[in-house]
This record gives sequence, structure tokens and C-alpha cells, in this order.
Amino acid sequence: MSSSVYRRLHGLFTATKTTPSLPKSPKPTTAPSPAPAPAPARSLSPADSSDAKTFRILVKKFKKASDSNRFRHRNHRSYETTVRRLAAAHKFSDIEDILEHQKKYPDITNEGFVVRLICLYGKSGMFDHAQKLFDEMPQLKCERTVMSLNALLSACVSSKKFDKIGELLSEIPEKLSIKPDLISYNTVIKAFCEMGSFDSAYSVIEEMEKNGLEPDLITFNTLLDAFYRNERFADAEKVWELMKEKNVVPNARSYNPKLRALVAGNRIPEASELIEEMGIKGIKPDVFSYSALIKGFYDNGMLEEAKEWYKEMAKNDFKTLQVTFTKLGSLACEKGDFDFALELCKEAISQRCLVYSSMMQLVVDGLVKESKMEQAKELVELGKSNGYFHYKLKMPLEV
Repeated sequence: MSSSVYRRLHGLFTATKTTPSLPKSPKPTTAPSPAPAPAPARSLSPADSSDAKTFRILVKKFKKASDSNRFRHRNHRSYETTVRRLAAAHKFSDIEDILEHQKKYPDITNEGFVVRLICLYGKSGMFDHAQKLFDEMPQLKCERTVMSLNALLSACVSSKKFDKIGELLSEIPEKLSIKPDLISYNTVIKAFCEMGSFDSAYSVIEEMEKNGLEPDLITFNTLLDAFYRNERFADAEKVWELMKEKNVVPNARSYNPKLRALVAGNRIPEASELIEEMGIKGIKPDVFSYSALIKGFYDNGMLEEAKEWYKEMAKNDFKTLQVTFTKLGSLACEKGDFDFALELCKEAISQRCLVYSSMMQLVVDGLVKESKMEQAKELVELGKSNGYFHYKLKMPLEV
């Protein structure tokens, strides 16, 4: 990549540092703010000795398990789960402890192994630690290539340290003779989208092409998702046109942001037509496509239409999302279609999908009210056997 391109990208990030949508980067501390966790967890008090002991045991067991070559190579999920749990509890020193511990193993000379650790630091919001590990790689006798550069860029995005990306791009590639690749550029585009700097995100394609690279499906899907989420429909149309021009074939992930945007704008007929258009073009809708459309019918109280698309989704053997079961079930109860609500509950249980017991209770009550005692009993037994709830059936009052 030429130095002019470095300056251009660095300038773009510098120019957007003051944009209102740019999240403020936290000041470096010994306990950095983590990236948002998938599920909120309570912050642990220092006085909570029971929880403190639990985390000490967790760290000790993890470090011992790390002695196993098989664990280090095969249990990627254990690394992710443990670090995510510690980050949610703000146990940053423990994260540093278990990841620094990995340096004692011969794997640390393998770039792929180090990349995993850099990414884990990034997902914990510990960008300074990720960069420190990147800088230490030569001392650890580990080669640095574009793969580790991309991991560091990704750690920037995960940690919301968007302003650091410009610095990395202006310093590391020339200093270390590492040429950014398509993944590097896609990460930069994602960063601009997260910042809300959409024009800058789109302009990266031009810089990419100057360096002899062509945007791919990930490039376009990232832009489409950002543009539709922020109601920039004209910009999204520019992306579709560019995809045609470059012969990049869209997939369901390309269409889903548009589907969600149409549903959010209550343009349900257009959303239905879009799914039909996907089929005509040979693009198979996925579970998120169907769920987006079903949500639109749910929001408008259109049960029969929602049922039709649910059946269409079932024909394609997709596992229904929990939120879809919940929405459809509550709408079916509201409309008095307890037979369909029963069908949904049974299907959810068979898929081992969580269904709120309160909704199942509504279905049981509705079936009892309609004197469908056998069906009600069947659902109660299914609920009990799957740990949902205990319900004492009430016989209808005799008139």
C-alpha cells in the first residue's frame, strides 16, 4: 500500500474523531471498560467473597487445563467462554493472568495461537494488552504477518478504540513491511460503520481498489447492514448497483437488512415481495429473513399471514428463533387461535427452545376455556417433563 493511501485512511479517521456518533474511548486504566457483553451480568463487589473464590477457582482450573496440548488446540470455545465470563464480571486482571500464562507454552511461537489471544483481549475491551502482545511477538519468536495485523485491527473495533485504527494503518504496514489485505480493509469499513462515518466507510472501497484489491461480499454486506440500520436508503442503493457492476452475487445476509428496514417502516407488502424476489433469483431466504417478515405481520396483528410464512419457514427445515415463537404464540392467544398456539409450544419444546411459561399458561388457560381438556393436559405434561412450569388444571364451570 502506498504511503499516500496510509495518509488518506489515517486522515479519514482523524477527521471523524470528533463526529457526534463516535463513541468516546475510555482513558487507559488498569481495568479497561469491556466491549458490551452478549448478556448483562451483575458487577461483583470486592466484598463478595463467595464470587471472588469462584473466579479464583475458575482461573486456577483454566491455567491447569492449559497444560494440555489438546485443550489449547481443540478447546477454542473454552477460551472464549471463560474470557467472556471474566470480562462480564470486570475481572480484567484475571483475564490478563490466564492469557499471559499462555506465553509459557511452545504454541506462543505460532502466529495463529497469538492471534487468538490478541482477539480475546480485544473482545474484553483490553486493547492496550492486545497491542502490547502484538509488539512482543518478535521477542516471543513469533512472526508477524498480515494475519496478526488484522487481529489487532479487529481488537480495535471490538474495544471501540476506533481512533487507534488510523495510527495502526499509518505506522505498522510500512514499519513492518506488512501489506494490508482484503480483511484489513473490511475491518476498517466496519470501524467506520460503527463510528457512524458512513461516507468514509464507502470511500474505503476506492482506497482498496487503488491497492489492487476488489471488494467482496463481506464488504458489501457490512455496508448494506449499516446503511439500512441507519435509514440511508439512497446509499444502500448505490451499494446494490456497485455489486451488480462488480458481479458480486448477493446472499440472504445481503437482503436481510433491507427486509428489516422495510418491516420497521411498516412496508410489509414490499417486504413480502422482496422475499419472493429472492426466490426468483435463486437466493434462499434464511431463518432471519422469515423471522423479519413474521415480525412485520405480528406488529400489525396479521395472524393468518404470519402463519403462512411460518409454515413456509418450516418447509425449509429452519429452526425457529425463540423470539418468533414468542411473538407468534402471543398473537395466536390474542386472536383466540389456541390450536395454533399449542402447535407452536409443542414445536418449541421439541426444538429445545425456551418458551416463556407465562405464554404456555395462556395457551393452557385458553384450551381449558374451550373445553379442549386433552390438549391442555398434553401441554401441561410436556411443560412439566421439560421443566417449564407446574399447572393445576381447572375444570370449566358447569352452566
